[in-house]
Amino acid sequence: MDALHLVGLVAASAAVAGFARRTPVPAPLLLVAVGLVASYVPGVPDYTLDPHIVLPLILPPLLYTAAVDSSYLDLRANIRPVALLSVGYVLFATVAVGWLAYALVPDLPLTAALVLGAVVAPPDAVAATAIARKLGLPHRITTILQGESLVNDATAITAYKVALAAAVGEGIGWAGGLEEFALAAVGGIVVGLILQVPIHWLRTHLREALLQNTLSLLVPFVAYAAAEQVGASGVLAVVVVGLFLGHHAWRVDFATRLQEEAVWKMVAFVLESAVFALIGLQLPYVVRGLGPFGIAESIGYAVGVFVFVVVVRFVWVFPATFLPRRLSARIREREPGVDWRAPVIVGWAGMRGVVSLAIAFSIPVAAAGAPFPARNLILFLTFTTVIGTLVVQGLTLPPLIRILKLPGRDRTQETLVEAQAQSEASQAAEERLEALLADEHNALPKPLADRLRAVMERRRNSVWERLGAVDERTGETVDDTYRRLARETIDAEREVFVRLRDARRIDDEMMRTLLRRLDLEEAAAYREEAG
Repeated sequence: MDALHLVGLVAASAAVAGFARRTPVPAPLLLVAVGLVASYVPGVPDYTLDPHIVLPLILPPLLYTAAVDSSYLDLRANIRPVALLSVGYVLFATVAVGWLAYALVPDLPLTAALVLGAVVAPPDAVAATAIARKLGLPHRITTILQGESLVNDATAITAYKVALAAAVGEGIGWAGGLEEFALAAVGGIVVGLILQVPIHWLRTHLREALLQNTLSLLVPFVAYAAAEQVGASGVLAVVVVGLFLGHHAWRVDFATRLQEEAVWKMVAFVLESAVFALIGLQLPYVVRGLGPFGIAESIGYAVGVFVFVVVVRFVWVFPATFLPRRLSARIREREPGVDWRAPVIVGWAGMRGVVSLAIAFSIPVAAAGAPFPARNLILFLTFTTVIGTLVVQGLTLPPLIRILKLPGRDRTQETLVEAQAQSEASQAAEERLEALLADEHNALPKPLADRLRAVMERRRNSVWERLGAVDERTGETVDDTYRRLARETIDAEREVFVRLRDARRIDDEMMRTLLRRLDLEEAAAYREEAG
């Protein structure tokens, strides 16, 4: 794939994903469909990826941005269910799906079947957590799904490497595989713990947002490469560093946080869009390379693997939910009120996604001088499993959540807690301001001092105003009206600055400085709405 083809892939996939946001069709499905159609268009090149660079280039940034946005404290509070899903379930699914493929597909080596099992084992909970937040599922379910998607990738990739080593004839046995798995997991955590200290020190001592964000872009690749260099899990190293830096993100300045959020959203959007587009582009090539496996029988295998993947998740989730409660009175006291509906949601939220695709693309074309056994069939079954779960589970999860009527999040209570936290912070800020103004070295004209007080009062009241009544004429709360009027006035100022620039009364540099001030004010005014 040359530079021009790569740019074309990124541009086209981003355009399709952007268009999908305006339609009810999920972006991954539209990307796959468009990629499939484009693969038959004359002049469209064959897109192939080097298996040796897929994991190091695609996974680290996706995992890092997910880890930074996660809550270390919430994950620690739910460590048992997260571990049972991200480690126990992935290993169980790897073995179960591997044995099914071995029994289902004639002449498929068990080691290659286990490679397939490891590839399709980890769910990608990005879509599931987005749906959970949108529909107001309990916070604990959302946290468990998000935590699972962070750690299960490390489990799957380590299991994949063990199965791959056996498939290429490196003579690794079950005992050696378990030992390698344990060393990779512990090593990845240790590397992450070691790296987080100097990286955090650099982030807090660099004074320019540009340098801090450059460092941010390098962090996942450095963590992944360092861990892999010593035979540890690069995925776990990235997750550990990302969780730590996300937990301490408040220590860097506001400009870095604003830029970092925008940069990483863009990176994740581009990578995910390109990977799903590659499914469609490569599917005809994979189908042509099925060799002894015919289309009809391959589709039959695909249906069997898909159904089994869905069933196996429920087989694990229900015992993992209720068995610990039956065995431990302490768990029953700490986690009361869990009924059958929660594990149904968690079980059905098992869509596969980018991680499975990235691992599948990394399967070597040849091993020990011979073609990797049934590589194209494994790719085909991975593609169909990902597409099947996105279509069947992804499209039906929202109505399932509505039908089950799980008790949602108490938005009013959450707003009250937020308002109380803001009130305590505002009180501390006001006391600090009065102490500063009492010092003659900090003397300010009264209008400026009053402006500082007004800003703090606005922050204190903004959350409480969200609880206020809605205006019947406009359908807005007082806070909604305030933000709308703030944007209108800011837009008026912005238009004047542009007009003055066009009239050559100010230059472009001055206009950019003035516009940045307005951008920051607008970001502050619309903080809640954007979230």
